[in-house]
Amino acid sequence: MNCVFCEKEVFVKDKVGRRDTCPHCNHDLHCCRQCDFYDPHAYNDCREVSAERIVDKERSNFCDYYLPRGAGNKPKGNLNRAQEAKEALEALFKKA
Repeated sequence: MNCVFCEKEVFVKDKVGRRDTCPHCNHDLHCCRQCDFYDPHAYNDCREVSAERIVDKERSNFCDYYLPRGAGNKPKGNLNRAQEAKEALEALFKKA
């Protein structure tokens, strides 16, 4: 993953722990700003609708939906459902 604060690459062996920090700038890794669901234009700055509200987006938290930004193994969830629904509707009304 790449740290959003210093933009340097951070190697993560397993899961990102709540107390893990960037070895370059010492910012928390398990925070909203470092999460793939973080979106400043979404409600509560998060695209995961089931996530609890986190006030400080730059500090470590206990969010169960945390997914490191740039992770290759994204779980199928709310983000893919909208795309799948759109494709299903397009296929339904597609002219043969």
